[in-house]
Amino acid sequence: MVLFGGRSSEHAISYVSARSVIGALREGGATVLPVGISVDGRWFLDPIDDGSPLPEVVPNDLPVDLRFSPAALVVNGDPIEFDVVFPVLHGPWGEDGSVQGVFETMGVPVVGSGVLASAAAMDKPTMKMLLAQAGLPVGPWRLDEIADLDYPVFVKPARAGSSVGITRAHDRNEYEAAVVEARRHDPRIIVEAAVLGAREIECGVIVQQVPRASRCGEIIVSDGFYDFDAKYVSQVARLVVPADLPDDVEARVQECAIGAFEAIGCEGLARVDFFLLGDGSILVNEVNTMPGFTDISLFPRMWEASGVDYPSLVTHLVRDALARGVGLRNPHQPLP
Repeated sequence: MVLFGGRSSEHAISYVSARSVIGALREGGATVLPVGISVDGRWFLDPIDDGSPLPEVVPNDLPVDLRFSPAALVVNGDPIEFDVVFPVLHGPWGEDGSVQGVFETMGVPVVGSGVLASAAAMDKPTMKMLLAQAGLPVGPWRLDEIADLDYPVFVKPARAGSSVGITRAHDRNEYEAAVVEARRHDPRIIVEAAVLGAREIECGVIVQQVPRASRCGEIIVSDGFYDFDAKYVSQVARLVVPADLPDDVEARVQECAIGAFEAIGCEGLARVDFFLLGDGSILVNEVNTMPGFTDISLFPRMWEASGVDYPSLVTHLVRDALARGVGLRNPHQPLP
């Protein structure tokens, strides 16, 4: 089952990612059950895709219920069993451990991280505390207030992705407006010191018995910063893969990406975002447990540059989930 859409502000991005995942799985011979979650939280089998750039799951006459034992979708009274779930969900009520917990309870393997790592990575303050405790470099930040940080700062919802609700503030007036905007998406916010002049570098991680890092990519924004508009609307951002980095710098980023993956307790996959400063030092910005997954998204492109094409990547992640299974497990223990 490929699960997409959802109640978060990243509904449309999830849908776009799922299109590519479903296509790749079907090309590989898998039988796929596409299940879309509408913006009001209802589940539907085979929602109609109108092909729009930012689509929405529209309710149809195939509403889905879940049967827990044995696990199955129930559609108009008929059970349909499934082996594994690929939750192509971004943001709260999907990427944050909530859906992962449902399927763990049902005894169905899930692609990607489990409940704890998904929840910890989604909550930016918790994520940064875990990274710092593991000895990884993170920039200055404060919870729910600017406190002693100097302007400019970035004000962000604590539990959102795709750069939704993020504002750069240069003074008190902009800061107060930014807080209002961030709290439209989450009552809990994080304020981060701007890292001026830094390059935005990203690195993917998957598990091939043990965590392995991809070649790095770079986001170059011609104007402003890499917010939702730059990612999906105005197309002012350029994604460079592989990033133009000295070998030793790329190796440090890759090592740090694996360290972040393990610090959060991730499983399956993650994309780790970095700032590369002018002096060559790096800061971990975020860990994303379910990154964008279109065939032109940065995560698949970084793995393409590392020798793993898109269909192979998607198939590997499903096999990884099946190999891990369900129940209590140690994310640091190598898979057989």
